[in-house]
Amino acid sequence: MRIELDPESVEPREIYATLNSVVVPRPIAWVSSRSADGVLNLAPHSFFTVSCVRPPMVQFTSVGRKDSLNNVEATGEFVVNFAAEPLFEQVNASGTNFPPEVSEFDAIGVTAEPSRTVSVPRVAESPVAIECTLHTTLELGDCTVVIGQVRAIAIDDSVLAEGRPEVRLLRPLARLGKDEWSTLGEIREITRISARDWPGHFTPPRS
Repeated sequence: MRIELDPESVEPREIYATLNSVVVPRPIAWVSSRSADGVLNLAPHSFFTVSCVRPPMVQFTSVGRKDSLNNVEATGEFVVNFAAEPLFEQVNASGTNFPPEVSEFDAIGVTAEPSRTVSVPRVAESPVAIECTLHTTLELGDCTVVIGQVRAIAIDDSVLAEGRPEVRLLRPLARLGKDEWSTLGEIREITRISARDWPGHFTPPRS
């Protein structure tokens, strides 16, 4: 037996809470930005993914109008800092609804490090920083999707193995439902099977 939720008849917060509980785990974009007045902002956004490969782009969603969105629209720049397990408390604290004139860098005690390609600083304690310029924004209902073109990726060599980021060294945080978070947990590996190697050998139809 299933319980079915109809978005047309259920409170929006109930749908939002349900989606947050089943679309899991979600990677976190720890977005640093700067206001038009020069105030630094740092906030976690758990609706985050890669948008495009060539050219490289990433996106995060602002649920409602947050300081991150206002700042990115004003300056055209932002940095996605990797949310790593050792920074758990700081990432969570940066989600506090501080007023716009308060910098989360100062409030939670992380270090602003100059970026290479944008004027917005990155978090020095974060092992990876993705420097972006604004490509476009897309308004969807009460949310805004922010798409940034990647201008540089700065990676601490302590999380590299054979020249590439190693997930066991990165130790990513992820968001779940309610106030729940997750860490890496068990890692499973499996090779994708091509059609020609499939049991019974799939033969594509002749054109």
